[in-house]
Amino acid sequence: MDIFNILLGTFRELYYIILGVSTGGSFPRKLTASEEADCLRRLSEGDAQARAQLIEHNLRLVSHITRKYFLSQTDSEDMLSVGTIGLIKAVDSYSPEKCTKFSSFASRCIENECLMYLRAAKKTSLNVSISAPIDTDKHGNELTLLDIISCEDTIADDLDTKLKCQQLRGLIARLDDPREAEIIWMRYGLDGKEPLTQKEIAAKLDISRSYVSRIEKKALEQLRQMLG
Repeated sequence: MDIFNILLGTFRELYYIILGVSTGGSFPRKLTASEEADCLRRLSEGDAQARAQLIEHNLRLVSHITRKYFLSQTDSEDMLSVGTIGLIKAVDSYSPEKCTKFSSFASRCIENECLMYLRAAKKTSLNVSISAPIDTDKHGNELTLLDIISCEDTIADDLDTKLKCQQLRGLIARLDDPREAEIIWMRYGLDGKEPLTQKEIAAKLDISRSYVSRIEKKALEQLRQMLG
């Protein structure tokens, strides 16, 4: 693997860390009633971080509601995406004056988004599926349209990741303290070198490990806020 691909992978991982997205398939815990009320209050004041918190901590609700709409793993990924769109719409349109609990309102929005998606999918169900068998090969194996037109390149994904890398580079450069940027670069190996542990960075900069941890945490929070 060349240095460019190593950096792409490292930036992709850091991007998910900053956004608070778990790659293990788990969801953030549900907000307590007081935490949710605080987020809703800050959301009404235009706080972008409160909006992100409401979305992030209600992904479990999306998973619970959309589970009854899918039959396969592929369906689950599609429905989770659709349900998340419904959740985002709920966060952006919720009004406490309606005297409806946010979770109830969000549930309806998620359900509606799923049903609209399924109705739209039903209308196109008569279209040719790229996964439907259209012929057989010389060994008698089924061939699909996808087999014929498939391409192994990942140009689109690589371009998207490269843009995220450029965005992160710019944001890291805007951190309040140059030491914060230095620690982020060393901590995640963004210069193509091996990522360093907090203990290794502490020894290198002649500071305590706990101080490195605080600086890293503060820097990641700043990056998360800048990403909105």
